[in-house]
Amino acid sequence: MAQDLKNLPQIQSLLNQPLIAEVLDLYSHAETVAALRTVVARLRTNILSNAHGDLPDFTSSAFAATIADEIEAKRAPSLVPVINATGIIIHTNLGRARMAPHAISAMQAIATGPSNLELNLNTGKRGSRHAHVEQLICELTGAEAAVVVNNCAAAVLLSLMATAGGRSVVASRGELIEIGGSFRLPDVIEQSGATLREVGTTNKTRLSDYETAIDDDTAVLLKSHTSNFKIVGFTSSPSRRDLARLAKEKQVILIEDLGSGVLIDLSPYGLTDEPVVSDILEAGVDLVMFSGDKLLGGPQAGIIAGRRDIVASLKSHPLMRALRIDKLSLAALEATLRLYRPPFDPISEIPVLAMLSEPIRDVEDRANALAQMLIEVGVVGVTVEKSVAYVGGGSLPEQDIKSFAVSVSIPDFSAESLAAALRKSDTPVVGRIEREHVMLDMRTIRDDEMPLIVRALDQISNQ
Repeated sequence: MAQDLKNLPQIQSLLNQPLIAEVLDLYSHAETVAALRTVVARLRTNILSNAHGDLPDFTSSAFAATIADEIEAKRAPSLVPVINATGIIIHTNLGRARMAPHAISAMQAIATGPSNLELNLNTGKRGSRHAHVEQLICELTGAEAAVVVNNCAAAVLLSLMATAGGRSVVASRGELIEIGGSFRLPDVIEQSGATLREVGTTNKTRLSDYETAIDDDTAVLLKSHTSNFKIVGFTSSPSRRDLARLAKEKQVILIEDLGSGVLIDLSPYGLTDEPVVSDILEAGVDLVMFSGDKLLGGPQAGIIAGRRDIVASLKSHPLMRALRIDKLSLAALEATLRLYRPPFDPISEIPVLAMLSEPIRDVEDRANALAQMLIEVGVVGVTVEKSVAYVGGGSLPEQDIKSFAVSVSIPDFSAESLAAALRKSDTPVVGRIEREHVMLDMRTIRDDEMPLIVRALDQISNQ
């Protein structure tokens, strides 16, 4: 062992090798040195653990290629496309909503050159980035005015800072939600500079609870749509209309954090628990906040819609500049919103809605097609099974969607090791494990992704 350790060369001597000099011509000095140190350290670890064979020829082209491969691996992008085979349509860990081709084209067009982001082309003077989507949002929701920030958490924070900073916010205990990443509504209220006043209990809050809590210090009644959990049994809460009447009578603002947010009725597709934004505003809510990258089917964004005077105060708030939406997301959001207007059909044009509404027979046909493709290349242990898909993204937690999945098991691979191997494919495939099988749910897999899945499993099965 000691002799092997002594045979490990110094980094400087390796840098003087002719073939490593060629690597230096292709890559930076710092990258080459880092790669050499990594490879030599790996060899040292193997020697110390008695897990090594013969040391490589440090003057060979094979060793130089190893160094170049190490550099290329470090240069490879960290953020890469993956195939979502989980059956969770809006998967937060996988980037939430898959965007429509129109939205992607709009982003590309704006990314490749200058744009009128904040230029009024009619007057030639400075314009507002909010103008590109405000009218669209108002048309689709019935709001008087609208503004967009970078996500829904920012929308909640900005709205509370502008309306309730230094005063109190009344909210039901049953709606003090926590979403992914330990984002807790009470913490956001505190950061806004407002004081939280909880009313009711976890499962029951009455209109009288809100009424009793309102005093001269109260600025906002805050309602939060519990889109990521469900309380069942002995429950009650006042309607939006009743809360709106109370807010108007007491001259306070009624705000709703909707979380996901849909612009069309999804009940024809069996999804009945997600309120439509226009219905919320029509019920008398003064201000509603919702996400762009969930059921709306667009980019990450926090959309705020409602009363003109309140929205105006948000636009002029000092925090707006820190939270404003970027130009690429704005372009994608505008393009997505336009798909909700004729002549487009959002159900067919927006991928999230298309996945939600796809007939189960079509999903089954795609599952059978993928299974046949896998069998034809020799992948064994392939069956088609009934499955259950979910909306995800904190939306409609109790409503499942009928689906079909391709179940795969490969000899000498546990379900965990097969799932790991799929994640390491050229195009990573992310499925789920059930009953010691990897399940590839077809409701979230596109036709053009199927050959990539076949290639990945073919390579894994022939290792």
